[in-house]
Amino acid sequence: MKANDESAFRAEVARWLAENLAGEFECLKHRGGPGDEEAYPELRKAWERRLAEGGWTGLGWPRAHGGRELPVMQQVIFHEEYARAGGPGRMGHIGEGLIGPTLIAFGTEDQKARLLPGIRNGTAFWCQGYSEPGAGSDLANVRTRAVRDAASGDWLVSGQKVWTSLAHESDWIFVLARCEPGSRGSKGLVFLMLPLDQPGIEIRPIRQMGGGAEFNEVFFDGARAAAADVLGEPGDGWRIAMALLGFERGISTLGQQMQFTHELEWVAQAARDNGSSRDALVRQRIARAWAGLRVMRANALRMLAGAARASEDGGTALQREALIYKYYWSNWHRDLGQLALDVLGPLANVLDRAETGDVRRTRLQQMALFSRADTIYAGTNEIQLNIIAERGLGMPREARGKS
Repeated sequence: MKANDESAFRAEVARWLAENLAGEFECLKHRGGPGDEEAYPELRKAWERRLAEGGWTGLGWPRAHGGRELPVMQQVIFHEEYARAGGPGRMGHIGEGLIGPTLIAFGTEDQKARLLPGIRNGTAFWCQGYSEPGAGSDLANVRTRAVRDAASGDWLVSGQKVWTSLAHESDWIFVLARCEPGSRGSKGLVFLMLPLDQPGIEIRPIRQMGGGAEFNEVFFDGARAAAADVLGEPGDGWRIAMALLGFERGISTLGQQMQFTHELEWVAQAARDNGSSRDALVRQRIARAWAGLRVMRANALRMLAGAARASEDGGTALQREALIYKYYWSNWHRDLGQLALDVLGPLANVLDRAETGDVRRTRLQQMALFSRADTIYAGTNEIQLNIIAERGLGMPREARGKS
């Protein structure tokens, strides 16, 4: 793509966002991200429909499935401009960014025809049923069970999922469950898709120290997944689940980094306002954070190039470039959260919920609190280092005890 074409497309995206992220949607700017996902859920769902009407969903999806099939650089430009404009956290991220591409790669024609339009149009919202109380970072330890109903061929699901983001606002959940009695680890798993509005499913909020409850526990007691809603084959669930995680480390990561840029700018402005920027160590930490962002962007572009090559070769496994991404950004963001608290000083411990209060300080407090979880969810630091060592560097597997 030529530089002039990229500039024109960037201007088109920025213009559309300026025109549409206004009026009733003005209040959504910079809202709805991690730690703030409870903000304006219904309005953010309406925003998803506005995005779909404008042709800004399914950017990389094939045209045959309702997407625009845009080249990678145009997708990158959209996510960067979206974050630059303060676009809200996407209620449709799990659907459009994770299960949608997985359906396109592995789904039947019937599944694609039934499930993709709702995702693409911003009318059906999804959540992810992976983690369990005893299977968080060690995902292969899942104990949720799926038993085949001999009469109908449907699957009856029993068990518990935890840390399920926005389950209370979702219509569907995809679940990794054990379908072969006696199986262990990554063997004997099935990947199921279930509507949440049915008997046998209970959603309980998990209250966080920041006051919100965007996470949930989801309990299954004989909940039903239709025979037609198995993605892949029974026993093939692990392969599908890992392919989905590959999509998670996709183009939207560039938008995530733009939001990080906003947060770093807020920290720097707070340091200027309260005089802490006169401290040479604070200035050094801000500079290091900025340099870390540039490294993060360079690796993200390298990661996307590797993913494009793998796609051309028909591969779905995570590339080496992607293996380090989660470890790097989560530790960088946790350190930024600590820097924010140090810059704010004593005021970091004072919450101001008034509409006329210091909104920036409140957002930095939320970011700092939530960033503590970054190195835990989606794989702890220890798990990430094992993955890098074993899959990326080919080192011997860590000794594991018998379960």
